[in-house]
Amino acid sequence: RHTLKEQNFKLCFGSPTNQVFCIVEDSLMERLEKQVEFGFWEKYDDTHTVIRFATSWATREEDVNALCRILRECSAQEKVAS
Repeated sequence: RHTLKEQNFKLCFGSPTNQVFCIVEDSLMERLEKQVEFGFWEKYDDTHTVIRFATSWATREEDVNALCRILRECSAQEKVAS
C-alpha cells in the first residue's frame, strides 16, 4: 500500500485484508500484466480498470520488493509519457 500511495496510484477502497485494490489506466495495466500477476476486478470507466494485488503467507519479501520496484518504474514511465 505504501508504494502505491507514494507513487500516486489511486486506491479504489480500503481493505483491511491481504488485498489492495487500485485504479490504473488501461495502458499501465497492459504494461504491468507483462511483469506481475494481479487480478482484474472491474472496469472503472472507459480508460481505467480496478485491479487487485494480493499476498499470502507464502509471499516472499523479495517478491514484494520486486513488485514495488516495478510499480515505481511504471509510475516513472507514465510521468515521462504525460
